[in-house]
Amino acid sequence: MTKWKIVADSGCDYKELANLAPDTLFQSVPLSIQIEGTDYVDDTNLDIDYMMNAMYGSSKAATSACPSPQAYAAAYEGAENIIVVSLTGTLSGSFNSARVAKEMFQEDHPSVNIHLIDSLSAGGEMDLIVNEINRLIGQGLEFEQVVEAITAYQAKTKLLFVLAKVDNLVKNGRLSKLLGTVVGLLNIRMVGEASQTGTLELLQKARGHKKAVTAAFEELQKAGYAGGRIIIAHRNNDKFCQQFSELILASYPQADIELVATSGLCSFYAEENGLLMGYEVG
Repeated sequence: MTKWKIVADSGCDYKELANLAPDTLFQSVPLSIQIEGTDYVDDTNLDIDYMMNAMYGSSKAATSACPSPQAYAAAYEGAENIIVVSLTGTLSGSFNSARVAKEMFQEDHPSVNIHLIDSLSAGGEMDLIVNEINRLIGQGLEFEQVVEAITAYQAKTKLLFVLAKVDNLVKNGRLSKLLGTVVGLLNIRMVGEASQTGTLELLQKARGHKKAVTAAFEELQKAGYAGGRIIIAHRNNDKFCQQFSELILASYPQADIELVATSGLCSFYAEENGLLMGYEVG
């Protein structure tokens, strides 16, 4: 039995974690995406490009499904201390599945410590939280100390998103067809954030790539970014990542920027060229 386990659903982009703390395991619990009756499970075997092509080739709304409590319970096996990070509970049932699994699991394993974190977010912000949990464990802290420290850390992280396509949001009725058409025709980028309650809030509509980079930088500064860690989860948008990173480093040379490819789930929601950027404030 290992001492620690970090469990995250695939709202987090990592399928494995580099430089794991001693006596620690990381496990991803996948969500799945349904397109035209086919299930795409967001694990290491998923061909994300194939899934995205299938989604764009379909006129019907694709949907996502959260992991079952049984999937979470299986992930809890084999560790003394477990920290779980889920996709925002406002938009997904994943956190609730993790909670039901905790109750089931602790009936049979009362000595196992399990702490659940509703990220109120997705993508880069979840990635930040998972990294920080690993760092805290690596410091040799006890379970309650890790819980206390990660709760304080989460209060200092935010998510900024930049979307270049919104086909999915339109098909699922979360955005009007008219606005979806305007985004496509006028080359609009939607710049927004995850709110404190875990909903997605639009901040700016920027026309074109260049203005989107500037708008994202403005919003970062407005929110209180001061040169800390940033994880940019992106779906095939190296150009934005490079230009945005240069802009950040010009003002904050000490900034720690990591680029990661979006998971299947985050690719599904952020869509082609979309970004889900987690960053520290204060």
